[in-house]
Amino acid sequence: MSFTPGFRPHGGAAERRYIHVVGAKVFVAARNESAEGSTHFIGNLDGAELWCVDVPAGDDPSDGAAVDLYSYFGRASEAEWIAAGRAVQIAEWSRTHRFCGRCGTANEAQPHERAMRCPACGLLAYPRLAPAVITLVTRGDEALLAQGVQFRGPMYSCLAGFVEPGESLEDAVRREVAEEVGVTVGAARYWGSQPWPFPHSLMVGFRAVWESGEIVCDPDEIVDAHWFRRAALPTVPPRISIARKLIDSWVTEG
Repeated sequence: MSFTPGFRPHGGAAERRYIHVVGAKVFVAARNESAEGSTHFIGNLDGAELWCVDVPAGDDPSDGAAVDLYSYFGRASEAEWIAAGRAVQIAEWSRTHRFCGRCGTANEAQPHERAMRCPACGLLAYPRLAPAVITLVTRGDEALLAQGVQFRGPMYSCLAGFVEPGESLEDAVRREVAEEVGVTVGAARYWGSQPWPFPHSLMVGFRAVWESGEIVCDPDEIVDAHWFRRAALPTVPPRISIARKLIDSWVTEG
């Protein structure tokens, strides 16, 4: 399966599917099950038009069948999961930008692009993205993995953090690694990226090599961190995440 994002349908599609967004959960149906929900075209999946349905609060036409994106990953293909994540992000953006953030006037959806425009002051609001870097730090045949304070259970992952204003992605890598575990790394090498709809991040993956320093965890961010060899990895994130893809890619190099 392949998903192609889009702003407006081109017509001629033989099939439509509706991704109903109930809060932050989703369920997919062949028709729009929410009479009051606003709809947004989000793209095509193998020739079928995909529409997001922003289900109003208090309404659940799925009768409890909607699932969160973590659970949906195990039930859908990666393309379907990416499409569902896009639907959740667009629904959340639509809900939170009904009014101008500068003057409070009701916004108007723009016909030619994915944007809300204030008719009074002209302020444009586009779907929000929060870029974050995620980095696998290596030292010889070891990788540095850490357990974050927000993790579900005793899982270890790559180091990650949001990019700050005026900061390059590479600068963010070096800062985050130093802040979280007290380690200095050399040049950061781009590896890949992943849209991460929890709720509206873009994860940008890097590889970096240890230069100096011993592990000193920031207790506000990191519970524990260690150097691990390929044959003795701890519990790591599920395959849904770019963190796991970074780790798996490193493991195959050994």
